[in-house]
Amino acid sequence: MIWDNQRSPAPMPVSASARLLEVSKSGYYAWAKHNGHDSRKARDKPIVEEIMKVILQYPGYGYRRIAKELRRQSQVVNHKRVLRLMQENNLQFRRKKFNPITTDSSHNNPVYPNLLRGLPIERPNQVWAADFTYIQLKKEFVYLAVELDLYTRKCIGWSLSYGLDTETALDALQMALYEHQDQDLSGLVHHSDRGTQYTSFAFTQCLRNHGIQISNSRKGNPYDNAYVESFFKTLKYEEVYLNEYETFEDAWDNIQAFIEDVHNSKRMHSALGYLSPMEFEQKIKNESKGEIIYSLDS
Repeated sequence: MIWDNQRSPAPMPVSASARLLEVSKSGYYAWAKHNGHDSRKARDKPIVEEIMKVILQYPGYGYRRIAKELRRQSQVVNHKRVLRLMQENNLQFRRKKFNPITTDSSHNNPVYPNLLRGLPIERPNQVWAADFTYIQLKKEFVYLAVELDLYTRKCIGWSLSYGLDTETALDALQMALYEHQDQDLSGLVHHSDRGTQYTSFAFTQCLRNHGIQISNSRKGNPYDNAYVESFFKTLKYEEVYLNEYETFEDAWDNIQAFIEDVHNSKRMHSALGYLSPMEFEQKIKNESKGEIIYSLDS
């Protein structure tokens, strides 16, 4: 842009600029657009590289979580810019449709009422939720049972096996109980679907032995256990679908690393103020001592 120095600065008309540069008006516009685009690409390049690093570590993050993560790393960027750069550079994750069926409710076991309807969840160890999903190996399937604390979103117990059975469900429950053996579990509600594993005598008796209330979903209603379904979705998109497990041991090692080192320790949850479950747990402990380290707005 050329300025007239005799008066207050004013832009030279495009037609005059084009004559000065000896190009047509359309040529001038094309030149200006090209140079502006190149300049913006140069400014965006470092941000794109940082976005790619976040995606490599957390493949399922959407643009809002990526923007939050970049700001945690002291990058000055808003979510709209992150979305634009992801769209321009084809960095948006393409999700697979996957609807496994792992619930067998054709049994004569007692079924318990849904205790979560209308229940506000206000503290850790108020509600644990359990469910199964299946994991594909190269030539077969294995089954993953998990226990989730619905307040902290932390996976507190899990078990992987070849059997879609009560023993696998009990292994995950026993892990959760062992990890909380020194904590007060009074008033705890255990919620699951009405599958045969969770309504079996062995499983329900274990809950009763620990004074835990039993809650089952309504028949054919996956939304009654939506938090666990969301956890499975994250696990599939950010770990399982990105790997081809050759053996049971491969699946075990990778799933263990994802649950313990990524989901529980690092992965941000919007419902937790963009903290990880372990950060959120620490925040609760600090607040109970009159300290505040993490802000829900951070």
